Amino acid sequence: MRKGFYTKLAASNIKKNSRTYIPYIITCIITAAMFYIINSLSNNESIKKLYGGETILITLGYGTYVTAIFAFIFLFYTNSFLMKRRKKEFGVLNILGMEKRHISKVLLLENIYIAFITMLLGIIIGMVLDKAMFLILTKMLGAEHSPGFYISKEALIHTVILFGIIFFCIYLNSLRQIHLSKPIELLNGGNVGEKEPKTKWFMAILGVICLAVGYYISVTSKNPVESLNSFLIAVILVIAGTYLIFIAGSIAFLKSLRKNKRYYYKTKHFTAVSGMIYRMKQNAVGLANICILSTMVLIMISSTSSLVVGMNDLVKTRYPNDITIYSEDIDNEKNIETIKNVKQFLNDSKSDVKNEIEYSYIDFSVLKNKNQFYYPENTNKMNMSDLDKINTVFMISLDDYNSINSENETLNENEVLIYSRRNEYEYSTIQLFDTKYNVKKNIKQAINNGRFFSNNLTESIQIVVKDRSVLDKINNYLNENFKEDPKEEQDLKEEPAFKYLYGFDINGSEDSKKSLYDDIKKLLKESNFIGDSECGQIQREGIKGLYGGMFFLGIFLGSIFTMATILIIYYKQISEGYEDKERFRIMQNVGMSHAEVKRSIHSQIMTVFFMPLIMAGIHVAFAFPIVKQILMMLNLTNTRLYIICTIVCFVAFTIIYAVIYSLTAKIYYHIVSTRD
Repeated sequence: MRKGFYTKLAASNIKKNSRTYIPYIITCIITAAMFYIINSLSNNESIKKLYGGETILITLGYGTYVTAIFAFIFLFYTNSFLMKRRKKEFGVLNILGMEKRHISKVLLLENIYIAFITMLLGIIIGMVLDKAMFLILTKMLGAEHSPGFYISKEALIHTVILFGIIFFCIYLNSLRQIHLSKPIELLNGGNVGEKEPKTKWFMAILGVICLAVGYYISVTSKNPVESLNSFLIAVILVIAGTYLIFIAGSIAFLKSLRKNKRYYYKTKHFTAVSGMIYRMKQNAVGLANICILSTMVLIMISSTSSLVVGMNDLVKTRYPNDITIYSEDIDNEKNIETIKNVKQFLNDSKSDVKNEIEYSYIDFSVLKNKNQFYYPENTNKMNMSDLDKINTVFMISLDDYNSINSENETLNENEVLIYSRRNEYEYSTIQLFDTKYNVKKNIKQAINNGRFFSNNLTESIQIVVKDRSVLDKINNYLNENFKEDPKEEQDLKEEPAFKYLYGFDINGSEDSKKSLYDDIKKLLKESNFIGDSECGQIQREGIKGLYGGMFFLGIFLGSIFTMATILIIYYKQISEGYEDKERFRIMQNVGMSHAEVKRSIHSQIMTVFFMPLIMAGIHVAFAFPIVKQILMMLNLTNTRLYIICTIVCFVAFTIIYAVIYSLTAKIYYHIVSTRD
């Protein structure tokens, strides 16, 4: 053939099919740009210099892998829409004399054109937006940013390699479809699925079982560690159940509508329901994809936004004082002397100290069965089911409690006050090892202790006892119990000792607080202090880095998945439109008006296309318990905040979904109502 014929034909094919190719090319470019951006950020040394920067880079690194996997699957999937639409075109060319090897050459050139445009524009846009994303990320973290234009060689190379592999695989898949199909099959390729599918009750029932088990795992999750382990299993079951429900259940649903004569034998319902039944196999997979992507967007953005919005309250709860010193053994003479030296240092440096708090306490972990708290006989025989029984017990004397809270509580012999963190303690007595105590009342306000609030993996309980002698008794019992089996691996037990907390706030700037903390930390180190210390301001920056990075990644991946949802809906509407065009033309020829056609379209989309959104809402509702438990591991215990963020995200996503529906319905109507 004439030189340049194939190159011109390939370019002409893309131009001729612009309605389907332009959205596909734009999507490829955006996906390439986003992969470049997140890959560049994950290798950005400037982020590493930020406080908590290494955590952010690890988070972004995970995001890079997720984006790469998504790009491969999603572009492969969307290309199938293009191939389905063009099979008839390839069949005509084959019948007219063009051999399959020539068609393959045209496809190769088309893929080269698209790959070149994608990589060139994707990387350029990625480079331009990379700096903007870096500025947004540093702004979210409250850090200063460095000016200048940064180009990541690693991100550039990785983008070229990844998308080169993706387009090569897409080309091989296209070759497979062309070479394995006969000309007549290519001509009818766009109409595959016209045979009415059977109602597959086994698949429908299996789908219901998968969803039920996945929901059950989520609803019954009570422990954060157990929830984290079972989360992946629940996700896999729900995804499998979603596909089975849409593939088998949707057909059963539409056939039930067809059996309802009062509903089915109406013009707008008759054409919509009958048309959807005949191609529900292809539609079901697309609708399931939309449902799963929508669920991922809602869960990611609602959970990460909850962390960011509730970050200040979280930090204040976990780090209630500007500076806190924890002594692991208050009876240690060096520790006693060191605490005195710290107080003297604060006095000598004329630091404006306020809200001082100090007290001694003991804490330990035990198993709980109703109102009994005890040590297991053998910790090596514990399993995941025992996690729900583990309780962290924090004990303090009544004198310290009254001093801290400016109260005047009294306790009789063997009486206690109790604060239970998750659920109010419901028994009138509590048996701690071999001694039973009467619960005078449940106190509403916890004793100020950041480490107590940092333990979100197990239930935590605070107990106020009459005096130090009761604490001595418990402490002696713990020491004796610990020494009974010194060779045993102490998974639950740890050698107990009286501990001491000294916390205070400082009037001054953030820098002055950090500087003072550095001096105190140096003093503790020089004194061989047995314990630890914390600075709320420094820890705040670390938490802001972690949660800010997670929120950025949530928004980033949420945007990609939303784009995927939009494109799937768009291509589904276009492919449906072209397939229904001839059918609706026949309907108009036998008397259907344009208004009736439009009402039928509206009925079809409203009946089927809002099913994924409804199902996504159900998924999010059932995922709430297990996601809440996982968020507790990140110190988010404000359930009300998470509920509000989830509702706001769902409403916002519903609005976006409705806009997409409105626009694609117009495109669909334009296709089916336009005469050639």
